[in-house]
Amino acid sequence: MILQLLIVLAAIIVGARLGGIGLGVMGGVGMAILVFIFGLEPTSPPIDVMLMIAAVISAAAAMQAAGGLDYLVGLAEKLLRKNPSQVTIISPLVTYFFTFVAGTGHVAYSVLPVIAEVARETKIRPERPLGIAVIASQQAITASPISAATVALLGMLTFADITLFDILKISIPATLMGVLVGAFCSKKVGKELLDDPEYQRRVKEGMIEENDKPINKVKNVGRAKLSVILFLVSTVLIVLFGSIPAMRPSFNGTPVDMPAIIEILMLSTCAIILLATKTNGIIPTQGSVFIAGMQAVIAIFGIAWMGDTFINGNLAEITGPIEGIVRHWPWLFAIALFVMSILLYSQAATVRAIVPLGIALGMNPMMLIALFPAVNGYFFIPNYPTIVAAINFDRTGTTHIGKWILNHSFMMPGMVATIVAIATGLLLIHIY
Repeated sequence: MILQLLIVLAAIIVGARLGGIGLGVMGGVGMAILVFIFGLEPTSPPIDVMLMIAAVISAAAAMQAAGGLDYLVGLAEKLLRKNPSQVTIISPLVTYFFTFVAGTGHVAYSVLPVIAEVARETKIRPERPLGIAVIASQQAITASPISAATVALLGMLTFADITLFDILKISIPATLMGVLVGAFCSKKVGKELLDDPEYQRRVKEGMIEENDKPINKVKNVGRAKLSVILFLVSTVLIVLFGSIPAMRPSFNGTPVDMPAIIEILMLSTCAIILLATKTNGIIPTQGSVFIAGMQAVIAIFGIAWMGDTFINGNLAEITGPIEGIVRHWPWLFAIALFVMSILLYSQAATVRAIVPLGIALGMNPMMLIALFPAVNGYFFIPNYPTIVAAINFDRTGTTHIGKWILNHSFMMPGMVATIVAIATGLLLIHIY
């Protein structure tokens, strides 16, 4: 079992280094070794999760192609420029909302340059809003009703009659509380911008120039607005169908399951956006949302399948030694989720790989929901794309990776937001 575990971890580490679809295809290599060499029986691949993500990403990509994301960025820019002194508090709420609506944290790319410039123009250290804004875009993944991670968790907890509303009523307030506390803690990070030696050096050397060019331009505002409205309506319908099973069509007394509902609604929304906005169907596949989403599908395909196969083949050996510990201190399971998310660079893949172990250990489903934000640990090592993008967008040089790698601009807000979100979730499940 230990040798098999090393194979699994090696596949994850090499896949993460390859980037892109590397994580998924290295999962395939791990599967080949587990099945052909160690003789483990392959489990079923997570088809429903992959299809749900593909449907959601298709709709979000259509919205992006129609100008919907640029329109939202324009609104965000106006909001930030009207309240520049509060950029550290407002910025994470903006990126949180973007991710909540789109279901992917990669939409933060479009608003990060706005945050960096507004902070610089008002002489607020850009590291403060940028650090917590990136963390907020990750935390919102575990609150979005259409994110791959939430969909995966819902699919795995349906055996306990858990609805989408059961997850959202815990995850939304918990992650919002974590983000807000992280934002307030970020207001005093580092020296003031004018006193920062790196900023002073860049100004002296002429590396920082004024940039008055508009960052986002929407060619057809009416079309962009329509795409946003259609996407939001579909998202609301998913929440309603997921929270009220009686609204779903029933066959032989059994309501249609949520994976099918999500797939139907999101594929239909994608089609309606393309038709209503007269958008070429090729354009959505070329955008950042579609590319990032399809990478997530491949990652879940390989990594989750490999993880399921490993856990199923060694279930007795894995659960035996730790069952007593988890029963007495179930919150310790959050550490396993956090560490695995650092390795997998994907909340959805972490859910698929680790939550089955929690279920096998007999953990309360509501406890698993409270610990859900622990899958947001991939800020720990500062090489995730949104983190790298934030560092590059900050022309003042205050957003950085420290000398010791882990002492970077995202560590404090990330740890604070995650710990507070988990603590809030644990409190909420007792209240409910």
